[in-house]
Amino acid sequence: QLQLVESGGGLVQPGGSLSLSCAASGDTLDYYGIGWFRQAPGKEREAVSCISSSGGSRNYADSVKGRFTMSRDNAKNKFYLKMNSPPPEDTAVYYCAAESLGSCTRRITMQHFDYWGQGSQVTVSS
Repeated sequence: QLQLVESGGGLVQPGGSLSLSCAASGDTLDYYGIGWFRQAPGKEREAVSCISSSGGSRNYADSVKGRFTMSRDNAKNKFYLKMNSPPPEDTAVYYCAAESLGSCTRRITMQHFDYWGQGSQVTVSS
């Protein structure tokens, strides 16, 4: 059973940068599609980004394109989300997730993801 654990959340100033990590255990990530999602206070959970198992497909939500970069390191069984110049609107609990079909569709679909981390709070504030 794949298990995911996020780390790296915390407080970041607007215009700064923050990196989140997701460590997998119980299985290898090699064949999984992976993604990041977030849920802001009072809002529904939304997709942020995903990468397919091959790495050939990467997609980002329009709200984070050009500011966030997602990457994976299968050798370490980890994946990452780098946030650059976040505005306060990026404040949310960020979740990493994996889906067993290995895909990353242009419209990132939460229901495709089978495994979830516990979430990591990111607060953007001066």
